[in-house]
Amino acid sequence: MAKKPEQEDSFLDMFSQFGKNLKLPTVDVESILAHHRKNLEALQKAATASAAGAQTVMAKQREALQEGLQEIQEMAQSFRSPGGPQELMSKQAEFARKSFETAVKNTGEVADIVRKHGSESVDILRDRIKEAMEEIRDSYENSKKS
Repeated sequence: MAKKPEQEDSFLDMFSQFGKNLKLPTVDVESILAHHRKNLEALQKAATASAAGAQTVMAKQREALQEGLQEIQEMAQSFRSPGGPQELMSKQAEFARKSFETAVKNTGEVADIVRKHGSESVDILRDRIKEAMEEIRDSYENSKKS
């Protein structure tokens, strides 16, 4: 293995000594990495909660679409023997009423799902921010004691 030139060692030693003379604070790399690792874990948990919410919303929308298609099919079958114009208008009005009620119900359910999973993601991030602020405060207080 090749030996490092003496000049390089002395050059590094010179900067090391320079830092010591300035009394620069030492950097705890492990502490910094642990802090950022916790941040990334919190972001991952928040993303997972959001993804779960998106999957739940998609499932709810698929369910609503299936219900809507079923209602349309039932309405189309009932129009085969419509009877008189009044009965046809009554069936159309009933279908419109049902469709509106279903749309309102499904929209409310989707909004609840989005709100629940959105607040879960925000709570995860909020908790991590609080924890990070405590870590910073503790680090500052420990550096004042040293």
